[in-house]
Amino acid sequence: MGATSLLILTLAAIVFSAGGILVSKIFVKGSYNPQKGQAYECGVPTVGQTWLQLNVGYYLFALIFLIFDVELVFLYPWATVVKEIGWMAFLDIIIFFFILFLGFLYAHKKGALKWM
Repeated sequence: MGATSLLILTLAAIVFSAGGILVSKIFVKGSYNPQKGQAYECGVPTVGQTWLQLNVGYYLFALIFLIFDVELVFLYPWATVVKEIGWMAFLDIIIFFFILFLGFLYAHKKGALKWM
């Protein structure tokens, strides 16, 4: 995959996403309704104040989950070529897991994994 195919892929992504937004702006009739601005939770009417401040620990927990979840995406390409590369691929994944483990230990030490 050369630079030209990467450029074509990037341009196609931009054209398709911008085209979808442009088509929706042209053909969809927009209207303002006060209910559109209200909070919606599973069809249950809201009671009380809808804008609540949550503990930052929840966001931290979610971000750590997202980081470790995205790192698993890198395991699939590794698993497809591990037989071809051999011991070098095994060494690379051991280093990768060690770095992930260090990140896990750091998050645990900082208390980011404690559920509030």
